[in-house]
Amino acid sequence: MRVQPFAEPLDAGSGRTGVLLCHGFTGSPHSMRPWGTYLVDHGLRVVVPRLPGHGTTWQDLNRTGWQDWYVAVERALLRLRDECDHVVVGGQSMGACLALRLAQTHPSAVHGLMLVNPALWSRDPRLLVLPVLHRVVPSLAAIGHDIHKPGVHEGAYDRTPLSALYSLTRLWRIVAADLPKVTQPLLVFRSLQDHVLDGSSLRLLRSRVGSREIEEHALPDSYHVATLDYDAPTIFEVSRGFVERVCRRAAGARAAGR
Repeated sequence: MRVQPFAEPLDAGSGRTGVLLCHGFTGSPHSMRPWGTYLVDHGLRVVVPRLPGHGTTWQDLNRTGWQDWYVAVERALLRLRDECDHVVVGGQSMGACLALRLAQTHPSAVHGLMLVNPALWSRDPRLLVLPVLHRVVPSLAAIGHDIHKPGVHEGAYDRTPLSALYSLTRLWRIVAADLPKVTQPLLVFRSLQDHVLDGSSLRLLRSRVGSREIEEHALPDSYHVATLDYDAPTIFEVSRGFVERVCRRAAGARAAGR
């Protein structure tokens, strides 16, 4: 299995505040690297794992499922929990879904969530036949590189592996059902033009999540892969402030014995 040079994971920084960033479906750490590097440059400890089946070939991804991807981010979270005082988890698209699952299953380890165009559901009618289609058709042409900024590429696969996609839809159902368990502060970024997701994921998140603190920012000049697009600096700067506020508050609560 040959990993593409751009798809290598990021593990950097030495601060006592940890940030775990999770990339999207068929993508790789490449889409998270500028965000992670920015946070490292501002004193944070950052890990961006490469999820199984990603950064190699779409056939590799078809041999994995959501449990494999979740184990990878869970392992990274538990390591940061042991190394840092506080941990904030971020993700883009499927990565945001995995971040929510971590908050549901490890609530004491996740102090805040940063979600960029989170994928939790889709009204695409093609998904209705996916339970059967994925058994007979291995892949379909992908909607990749949904980036407004010219000359920027995500490095995602040019095919969508259908067995892996079917597994992702199973994860969506699990995370959606448990959204009331998510009570951590949320920072949500949404692109006003997104050619991959419709608005159903955000509506579902807003209606069911248990968090009382939800800060939402619109991205007017970015498409789906916003961390590589025109509004990326906004994501980076706002997320840095969010991490500082959340962790300062958690430290105060710990000192007060709450």
